[in-house]
Amino acid sequence: MDTNKFVNRHVGIAAEDLASMLQTLNVQSPDELTDQIIPPDIRLKETLNLPEPMTEREYAEHIAELASKNQVFTSYIGMGWYDTVCPAPIQRNVLENPVWYTSYTPYQAEVSQGRLEALLNFQTVICELTGLPLTNCSLLDEATAAAEAATMLYGTRSRGQVIAGANVLFVDNNVFESTLALLNTRMIPQGIRVVTGDYKTYTFAEDTFGAIIQYPDANGSIEDYSEFMARASAGGVRIAVAADLLSLAILTPPGEWGADVVFGSAQRLGIPMYYGGPSAGYMATKETYKRTIPGRIIGISKDAYGHPAYRLALQTREQHIKREKATSNICTAQALPATMAGFYAVYHGADGLRDIAGRIHAYAGFLSGELEYLGYRQVNANFFDTLKIELPPHVSVDALREIALECRVNLRYFDAGQVGVSLDETTQPTDIGVLLYIFAGAAGKDYTLRCDIPLKSWFDKKFARTTGFLQQDVFKKYRTETELMRYITRLGRRDISLAHSMISLGSCTMKLNAASELFALSNPLFQNIHPYAPEDQVEGYTELIENLSAYLAEITGLKGVNLQPNSGASGEYAGLRLIRSYQENTGQGHRDLVLLPASAHGTNPASAVQCGYTTLTVKTDEKGNIDLTDFREKAEANKDRLAATMITYPSTHGIFEEDIRGMCDIVHACGGQVYMDGANMNAQVGLTHPGAIGADVCHLNLHKTFASPHGGGGPGVGPICVAAHLLPFLRVNSVSAAPYGSAGILSVTYAYIRLLGSEGLTTVTQTAILNANYLAARLKDTYGIVYTGKNGRVGHELILECRTIKERSGIDEGDIAKRLMDFGYHAPTLSFPVHGTLMIEPTESESKAELDRFVEVLDCIWNEIKEVEEGKASEKDNVLKNAPHPEYEVTADEWHHTYSRTKAAFPLEWLHDNKFWVNVARVDNAFGDRNLIPSLCNCRI
Repeated sequence: MDTNKFVNRHVGIAAEDLASMLQTLNVQSPDELTDQIIPPDIRLKETLNLPEPMTEREYAEHIAELASKNQVFTSYIGMGWYDTVCPAPIQRNVLENPVWYTSYTPYQAEVSQGRLEALLNFQTVICELTGLPLTNCSLLDEATAAAEAATMLYGTRSRGQVIAGANVLFVDNNVFESTLALLNTRMIPQGIRVVTGDYKTYTFAEDTFGAIIQYPDANGSIEDYSEFMARASAGGVRIAVAADLLSLAILTPPGEWGADVVFGSAQRLGIPMYYGGPSAGYMATKETYKRTIPGRIIGISKDAYGHPAYRLALQTREQHIKREKATSNICTAQALPATMAGFYAVYHGADGLRDIAGRIHAYAGFLSGELEYLGYRQVNANFFDTLKIELPPHVSVDALREIALECRVNLRYFDAGQVGVSLDETTQPTDIGVLLYIFAGAAGKDYTLRCDIPLKSWFDKKFARTTGFLQQDVFKKYRTETELMRYITRLGRRDISLAHSMISLGSCTMKLNAASELFALSNPLFQNIHPYAPEDQVEGYTELIENLSAYLAEITGLKGVNLQPNSGASGEYAGLRLIRSYQENTGQGHRDLVLLPASAHGTNPASAVQCGYTTLTVKTDEKGNIDLTDFREKAEANKDRLAATMITYPSTHGIFEEDIRGMCDIVHACGGQVYMDGANMNAQVGLTHPGAIGADVCHLNLHKTFASPHGGGGPGVGPICVAAHLLPFLRVNSVSAAPYGSAGILSVTYAYIRLLGSEGLTTVTQTAILNANYLAARLKDTYGIVYTGKNGRVGHELILECRTIKERSGIDEGDIAKRLMDFGYHAPTLSFPVHGTLMIEPTESESKAELDRFVEVLDCIWNEIKEVEEGKASEKDNVLKNAPHPEYEVTADEWHHTYSRTKAAFPLEWLHDNKFWVNVARVDNAFGDRNLIPSLCNCRI
């Protein structure tokens, strides 16, 4: 093995295993297998034009050189991003720990109890700081949370408001600019009219259904909204408040003064700025909205024996099930940053948060007073951390900026000439001294800080928080690094991640997130950059972004790339919104219909509806292909309305459909655009691409194909790539808070491409296809494969047939999924895209030994099913119906089953060497939905 080639470390199939796998498939080479699967008319004729692959050492030196081109100045810009201190035990044991960053969204609760508890801690923090009883376990960022809040309020208007056609959303002038920009993008297709103005003078008419205000506002002022709230309430208008989460440790939470929704960012709770992201958005609301709040909610339920257990609650709200009726297209959110923020609160507790917030505020108050002494005017009468400063007539902004830059300080400069200063957790007395030196110098004066800064409150006491928060034991027990480290480790042992075994989730691409690809996430030169830092301070980021955009354009065969979308669903929305902008600009704004195959991922119809489109479903045939006749008939019958079609390729059924170019031609002939969902790009890269197929727009899931970590449900990145005619509209719409979305994650995909190069990327794709077909060959004679292509092959994933099993034995796909946990495996994708089946995607990173072990487990389960079917095992009391078997049950003094403990817990000999113990039995989903407990504040078990 060539140890210099990263591809040999990323791809799991060793050279000596390749021959036997090919023999199993009766082919001579990966190329022959590829020829049997991918239609020849879309195959690439030339290799991708990408840089030669680097060794891991070369890449480490290269990314260090890029980082050195960034300049970390002390940032006082604020506007939603603030420097913060990520506690070292959280960075080391969560951010840099594959147990946490390689896990999947916790749909399988029994093997996700650790991160479910961590996310419930986060939800508890949000509920208690905001003063509202219900929240989710993160949204994408503050601006998208604003849009979700507005959409939720619009969708739950009173009957009278609906009849009156109330569609006005009032947004105060002093809301963050990034929030307003995204609201303007997201509201228009919903038929919502955004009206901006001064909250003090705005008159509520019957056409207004909701309002958004900021607390403290975008200038840093703490406003008394009591009179505004009273007027809104009298008019039946509900209020969403964008709140600085850290400030709520010392300010009265909006939930206590009547807010219906509180939203914002948890970035200040220990998450680096990362040039804009990722960090966790949050949204809290009243229990009234439990059926309509977007995102995922962690709840407390019980297991089969009555033990408390965590789970994802009220999942029927999600777009996977509601599809075009969904009120949000949220899928991936920001689970890993939310987890880190939750641990930050656990580490500091209420006392620590009050200390941090109080210190920031005290320093801001002292700075305000000293600036007044120097002749400046600070205009915010009440403030938390942000000062808005008017300059004396003899002081110029340019002179002030020049001195600030000489001191490596970034300030905020208002268009009207004022200067903003937002302090943060990292601010020390010496920093205050530097700031005063800058302002004194600009005023032609000398200043030296000679006194201690008094820790006192500077705002009107009517704004002070009087209620307690975070008094639960978890926020008191882990204040030392030793205790926090052990708590994090204890939770990590309750979860299956890639650190333990293959995660075979179909349509999720749970591949290796290589250590070399992740190093930049811990580099301060990438971490501590504000998204509005001057261009000459971010040359490293700029080079990385430009290069990555060029690589992704080459890989997709398209001409332009927008990296702003911070999830796959956000990418879908951005792509469809771009199509709408293009068609409106070209006199085709009447096109309002999107064709969708029946097998489409649930986010597709949800995104289309969010963009203001109507969806029309196209049938699939008995072989799992899109019914071309139905597709053509529906396209041509609606050719004057047809805006686009959304197609996943290979299909969600795991098949490379032969007629894909024909479908693109049909849509184009009808005047529509082709949107390609990039969820399955791991089967395309280097072999074909959206450009060759005929797509106009596609999005990519960097957290799937391009190796950025799933993180237990985010962060994700969903950049869009477009054809030449759409380039003028690439950045018309704002779809996340920061200009480049989750820019911090981009370094992972950049590393992936630079380490593999064109040849390596092609090898990856062919190996992913090889592994899927190997599993299909090994399992076809037992379970059976639901769909195959014309040559009897699958793409990069396969669907196991489980429906006939239930008919014969009463064992269903859910029982098989739970039984896999006893063997230390996460379940495949359950009942999607075909109900009653299991979809498996092994990825290229798994070894033949791991694939064979997985087959051995499924064969063992098959035999257990046969025992039930043949009456050798009880129909009700068997290892499948009772799975999984938690440690507390297996080790109990009493055993009440008709089968042995060994059969339950150690059915295969190798489990004695590597047993993963679940700590709860099968979780009661119905109980958890009937008794929603979304935080530790309101436990009733």
